[in-house]
Amino acid sequence: MNKCVCTTEAASLLGISPRRLRQLLEKGRVRGAYKSGKFWIIPLFNNLPQIIKGTRGPKGKWRTSRTPALAKINVNRNHIGSNIHKSPEERKPVISVKRSGNNVYGNQVEILGPCRIVYQPDTPLPCGARLWIDLRSRYANETFSDIHFIGGSFSARGGNSSC
Repeated sequence: MNKCVCTTEAASLLGISPRRLRQLLEKGRVRGAYKSGKFWIIPLFNNLPQIIKGTRGPKGKWRTSRTPALAKINVNRNHIGSNIHKSPEERKPVISVKRSGNNVYGNQVEILGPCRIVYQPDTPLPCGARLWIDLRSRYANETFSDIHFIGGSFSARGGNSSC
């Protein structure tokens, strides 16, 4: 059975406003959608609602596939070396996860979904990392990889690695 979502969530997945989605629903242009009381129930096909093409006007600007998730996990070897002689309270987190320009730091990570380990000594990342774990969907219809820090995470602090 397909997963169903509400109007707001479906509009977010399509990259359009909830008002525009409701207009499409009223015209019967969302495949499999039906109204239950005053709420719309919208089924997902390949993780997205399907819009039926109209006969007039310009082409729709909604998403037809999900953009791939992208996150990079970096292990800071300088922090590993400096943590050896420190007490547990003074130790810096050694793992950083960069997603959408933000860094989150921790010491243990669980990766849910597709990923790959990348080693590029000749073309490092802008922060200088030559080895990292790349979390990216292989296909546009795959769901996003998700990352969970086990035992807490730490916000980015000034002076830390930009990777």
